Amino acid sequence: MKPNDESLATQHKGWHSRGYIPHFDEPGLIQSITFRLADSLPPDVVQRLKEEKDEVSDLARRQLIETYMDAGYGACHLRDPRIGSLLQEALLHFDGERYLLAAWVIMPNHVHVIVEIMSGYPLDKVVGSWKSFTAKEANRILKRSGRFWYPDYFDRYIRDDRHYANAVNYIHKNPVKAGLVKRAKEWPFSSLAYYK
Repeated sequence: MKPNDESLATQHKGWHSRGYIPHFDEPGLIQSITFRLADSLPPDVVQRLKEEKDEVSDLARRQLIETYMDAGYGACHLRDPRIGSLLQEALLHFDGERYLLAAWVIMPNHVHVIVEIMSGYPLDKVVGSWKSFTAKEANRILKRSGRFWYPDYFDRYIRDDRHYANAVNYIHKNPVKAGLVKRAKEWPFSSLAYYK
């Protein structure tokens, strides 16, 4: 049974916040999403970001987080081909049913995805589904326990064609920028490599 239009209006939250990161959830909106492993930032940086919450701009905070993620901080479990494949399969599983995947890259300690969310599947539920399933499976494969993903995620809605092209380009070139490969299509866990 499909939900009626009235129930959909309550499922998608529009603008909302779960702390200091604002989120925007509307069906049909194309979003750039980043989520990361729980250990992708050093504890002292996490503490500093909490202490400077009101003093540091969102852009400066985002740039600092990206610098650490691209430096490969933490255990980098996503570099393991078993875990990278698991996550890529999870992203592709409901493509065309709950969302439309446009681009993705699975880095050693974080993930970038561009996706259009479909009506009836709120953004937080889609991201939560990816993270919940892959955390359980990755912990099982790696014979570990504990938090796998950082609880929150970053999302930005795509404003126009230029923004879309820039976001896709950023995602595909992230492995090159991080020094993991010389050419973007060499990185195995990305939409660029998947569709080549």
